[in-house]
This record gives sequence, structure tokens and C-alpha cells, in this order.
Amino acid sequence: MMQIVVTGATGFIGIKLVERLQALGDRIIVLARNYQKASLQFPQADFPNVEVIGYNPLELGEWTRVISGSDAVINLAGEPLAGVRWTENRKQQIRDSRILTTKKLVEAIAKSDQKPRVLISGSAIGYYGTSPDKSFDEYSYAGDDFLANVCKDWEAEADAVTGLGVRLVKLRTGIVLGLGGAIAKMLPIFQIGGGGKIGSGKQWFSWIHRDDLVNLIIYALQDDRIVGALNATAPQAVTNEDFTVAFAKAIKRPAFLPVPAAALILVFGEGATVLLDGQRVVPHKAQINKFAFRYPDIDSALGQIFA
Repeated sequence: MMQIVVTGATGFIGIKLVERLQALGDRIIVLARNYQKASLQFPQADFPNVEVIGYNPLELGEWTRVISGSDAVINLAGEPLAGVRWTENRKQQIRDSRILTTKKLVEAIAKSDQKPRVLISGSAIGYYGTSPDKSFDEYSYAGDDFLANVCKDWEAEADAVTGLGVRLVKLRTGIVLGLGGAIAKMLPIFQIGGGGKIGSGKQWFSWIHRDDLVNLIIYALQDDRIVGALNATAPQAVTNEDFTVAFAKAIKRPAFLPVPAAALILVFGEGATVLLDGQRVVPHKAQINKFAFRYPDIDSALGQIFA
């Protein structure tokens, strides 16, 4: 049994992760900005191994005591990227919710008497920038757009734990598919026959099923060979157009209304880059370490989600 500290536990990924860790018999300490929300999400009757502690992620405080003696820290905190216009204020929130929270978490680890063995810290495939034709693995260079720079600075804060003797895994996550999240936003549109490719439809869509992502996190938690960057994407990326076809097929609805790029830029501004640009990301480390994806292709993933 491990004692694991988790941030971002009430998010789309975090909820599923805590459920799995609870089932494995681990003790989970949830650090939550909203104590009431997290307590309702993880009631003691159903989650006897979960302890919820309220914290301010931008300040060291009493919460730091739980770091010492814990076996692992999993950092999933961060404001959502898609679906909102990237004003200057929003961009600052995106940065601060990742970079400053990670900085304080690393400071808490540094001050702890008995340090965790591993920090699994969130990042994203936005690290690589965008490209219509390149493939990226964990050894590829970083891009230079807004998201790439956020990811670089985010990871740089996490890198500091390596000097403390703590194993670090930087989880570069693609678009996570499951009931909720991105699927929940797309489903109503597709259900009324309004789905379609976005922009040209040729941009790459690097995705992962939520169950595979949770399993990969636990795999990285338990396997000391996993160090540094780890791409959390399925082996078979698809184009946006191919994803649209597979999605429509899975829910048995037509998809013939493309979304013009100009309309998205008008609504979301710079934030439209999440939808209009993409990158083909390969999970090289997961594959060479023989991680078994349950849903390696988009049809099996969507088939499970809409079964």
C-alpha cells in the first residue's frame, strides 16, 4: 500500500485516478482548492482511503506536512485550455495554475523531512508545438508558441525535484477521451447532426482513452524505469477528419457540417489553436516499456465510450 498525494483530483482525469487508487488499496491524500467540492466528490462512506485537505496552491501552508512520508505525489492541477477565449487574463490563469502551483509543490517537497520517491507532474503535448507533418516522441525538441512555452516553464519547475533525489515523470498528455471532458462538449452537436470536421480537418489529433491514461499513470508510479518525459497518447493518432468520421459512426449520426476556421478564430481568438492546429505524438517510452494500451485505436476507444 502506498500513500499518494494528488492535486487536481476533482478534474476529469483526477476523479478516475482516485477511484482506481482507492480500488488498489492505496491511501490517497487529496489537496483541493475547494474543500467542500472535493469532500462531496469523495465521501468517506465510498472512499474510506481518501483524506481531503484544503489548500492554497500558490502558498506554502499547513498542507505541506502531508508531503513528508508520502510515497508519491501526482500533480494534475491546471485550468482548462479549450472552449474559452484566450484573453491576456485567461492566458495568465493558464500559466499560473500550472507553473506557480508546481513551483510551490516542489518547494513543499524540498522542505519535507522524508521526501516522496516519485513526482508525476502533469504536462501536455502542446510542449512540441504544432506541425502538419512531423511526428514527435519524448526526445523531440520543444515548440515556441504560447502552449509550448507554458509547458516548458511548467516542466522546468518540476525538474527541480531531480536534485532532491526524487524520481520525476513529466506526463505529456494528449486529448483525453471518456464520458465527460472533450466528448461531453462535442456530443450534443453531433447528436443533432451538426458535427463535422474543424477547419481543414487535416490537423493531427493525438488522443488517449481516459482508462489508458489512468493505467499509464499507475504504471509510471510503480515502475522505477519510467523517468523524465512520458507521452500520454494512444499509439494511433488520427486526423481531425478521421476522428469526426469515427465519432459520427460510434453514435450513429451524420457528420457533414464542417466548422470554418475563421468562425473559430472569431469566437476563441488565439485559443482556437487548440482546435485548428495539431501534432502527431508517439508514445515511444510507453511502447518500449511494454505498456499495454487497452484502446490503441480510435474505433475501439469510442466503441467503449458509447457502448
